[in-house]
Amino acid sequence: MERYPFSSIEKKWQRFWEENRTFKAVEDPSVPPEKRKYVLDMFPYPSASGLHVGHPEGYTATDIYCRYLRMNGYQVLHPMGFDSFGLPAENYAIQTGTHPKATTEANIDKFREQIKALGFSYDWDREVSTHRAEYYKWTQWIFLKLYEQGLAYMEEIPVWYCADLGTVLANEEVITTPDGPRSERGNYPVERKPLKQWMLRITQYADRLLEDLNKLDWPESIKTMQRNWIGRSEGANVFFPLADHEGSLEVFTTRPDTLFGATYMVLAPEHPLVGELTTAEQQKAVEQYIEKAKLKSDLERTDLAKEKSGVFIGAYAINPLNDERIPIWVSDYVLLSYGTGAIMAVPAHDARDWEFAEKFDLPIIKVVATPEEDVSDPHASITAEMPGAFTGEGTSVNSGQFSGMPTTEAKQKITDWLESEGKGTRAVNYKLRDWIFSRQRYWGEPIPLVHCENGEIVPLDAGELPLELPEVESYKPSGTGESPLAKVEEWIRTECPDGSGAGARRETNTMPQWAGSCWYYLRYLDPKNDTELVSRQKEQYWMPVDLYVGGAEHAVLHLLYARFWHKVLYDVGVVTTDEPFMRLVNQGMILGESGEKMSKSKGNVINPDDIVRDYGADSMRVYEMFMGPLETAKPWSTNGLVGVHRFLDRVWRVSERTLVDDEPPLELQRVLHKTIKKVTHDTENLQFNTAIAQMMIFVNEAFKQDVLHRALWEPFVLLIAPYAPHIAEEMWEKLGHDETLAYHDWPGYDEELTKDEQVEIVVQVNGKIRARLTTPADTADAELKEMALANGRVRQYTEGKDIRKVVTVPNKLVNVVVG
Repeated sequence: MERYPFSSIEKKWQRFWEENRTFKAVEDPSVPPEKRKYVLDMFPYPSASGLHVGHPEGYTATDIYCRYLRMNGYQVLHPMGFDSFGLPAENYAIQTGTHPKATTEANIDKFREQIKALGFSYDWDREVSTHRAEYYKWTQWIFLKLYEQGLAYMEEIPVWYCADLGTVLANEEVITTPDGPRSERGNYPVERKPLKQWMLRITQYADRLLEDLNKLDWPESIKTMQRNWIGRSEGANVFFPLADHEGSLEVFTTRPDTLFGATYMVLAPEHPLVGELTTAEQQKAVEQYIEKAKLKSDLERTDLAKEKSGVFIGAYAINPLNDERIPIWVSDYVLLSYGTGAIMAVPAHDARDWEFAEKFDLPIIKVVATPEEDVSDPHASITAEMPGAFTGEGTSVNSGQFSGMPTTEAKQKITDWLESEGKGTRAVNYKLRDWIFSRQRYWGEPIPLVHCENGEIVPLDAGELPLELPEVESYKPSGTGESPLAKVEEWIRTECPDGSGAGARRETNTMPQWAGSCWYYLRYLDPKNDTELVSRQKEQYWMPVDLYVGGAEHAVLHLLYARFWHKVLYDVGVVTTDEPFMRLVNQGMILGESGEKMSKSKGNVINPDDIVRDYGADSMRVYEMFMGPLETAKPWSTNGLVGVHRFLDRVWRVSERTLVDDEPPLELQRVLHKTIKKVTHDTENLQFNTAIAQMMIFVNEAFKQDVLHRALWEPFVLLIAPYAPHIAEEMWEKLGHDETLAYHDWPGYDEELTKDEQVEIVVQVNGKIRARLTTPADTADAELKEMALANGRVRQYTEGKDIRKVVTVPNKLVNVVVG
């Protein structure tokens, strides 16, 4: 028999699908909303290294699901595009002088070719790339909407600046090393530097971003990460008068009930009052400390395991509840970006404060008794030695008139008192910070604003978009903290859009790579529309995204930013849903054969081109789904890949047998119908590995036959089609069909034929297995009891004993309970 000719088959059907635009999605109004599905992959950054085996895992999963949906009568939108602005292309341009656009588009061509070689059913007519002017015209348009709504503003802030990359980095892009903070990309040194940055007020949407997580069918771990990132906390802002100075120090606390235990205060090194309050005696030590703090990332500063450090600034504040003087320190474990950048330290009830107090010999005053402690006289001074900070809730002690109150009541009553005395207010705080939106680089979307001579910042008219990137002589950073665009005078100089005729200069910062990926799912709906971002009719037809699949590494930033932009677009009437992605699935990482993460340095990277060449796209697709559950990490196994290829070769050899229209043996019909039932359920629920295992069982049974029964093989070919579409199309054609099976009805099954004629019944005595019975399926309970009690082995454990009851589970077990 001819061996499975995968190479010629796969090229043939890929050509057919492309020429016939088999998977083109249309907005057919006759299809009801419940029969429409928008299935989306997180689009890739087109790196020079090309596709790796991790990409096809998620792509194969969504492709199987989409093919299954089409065969079940769904109208499916399944697009692909490229997140094509990014630093690697710009860095390559700096090194070689090659325009980033040329590098990027060559990489896109390579990615597209690799993706098509795997037979994914994308509607390529809808392809988008974020670096193309016709796309970023609408990214700029969204920015103007943000600006109009007061959600974009400029502010000078201390940021991580990398001179080698020539750009500002987000906290998440900075890593801690023994040599100080470095850029995650390229491992270059970074420094804190005050720069004027464009910011987006994502904090204005914090509550909605938090509350609407409850609407989403996402992994709970991802929702928890987003909740923690937003970090909503309720408490009070408390005003501590400054001793020997005018004014007060404002702090946010979630535990106002512990105010009597505040024994010192801590300012972030960047806090504006540090310089004003530091005494002459302490000035040198404080300045040296602040310089050291600049070399640490926020992650390093807040690491709970790190040794606490700090310096007393020489000043004091007054506790508003008991008028005690409290020393003020500066320490890097407090961040300016959280709360007010100042804390009241309660070492008895906060682990970090405890460590700090222990190190610097500061007082520790217990003000909350544990639930186990005797607080019959809560007004008595309780000074028992503590083994460590007690951070839970209990009963207030050593707290004046509030002693004896449970924590919840004490919080309420102390906050009431602070408000009534004008010494504090109820407050809600968030860890979430506004989004730094500027990048000092060339390869990004120009920000469509101009700075007029009169000092005003004026947006471009939407009709002037896209504002395109100019050609530049050098892609190198300017060295001044500005982007390379700052050196292109003929592009920068322009006229103020306010109609005054005055001169103006264009904004030279560009947008971050996140910008284009915040809304790409909307452009897929209407990619050729030059008059609006998306038509209302198409947006209402497809949105929201029904299934979004991608890596868990995008759990926070991409998903949070995209949700923020979507809500803004909802508020201004562009979209009609307030959430973009209803269901999220994170595929697990594919590891190297030894279980380590794949990397070039380890030499364990698998190139999908080699797999397609040597084993075929269908083998790769089926193997990646057979490795294990979609969401779990899995080590690559070449032996496993070879095994799957042999399975498909066996499928091919079965298809080469003589085709007959005779009725198949009943036992084979049972195996087929069980297979249809199992594959239907598992494909619907993205449990692809177990679906494949069941198909292997069927093929093994079919392989034992001398002939090929059409009644068995046609349904099986339809079942395997979403998984191995090339070989399925070829076998379908060999069966005499002249149309693609991509839209053929999914096979049904007879429930009766999925039931076993004989089943094994486990017999237990007092919960321990004592025998096994083979009986006809669906044997009546009374008959099962009779058979179990008559079994010789069971009788050994029941004779002479009181049989109290006999419990039966149909088709599974009998449990005899004896006294």
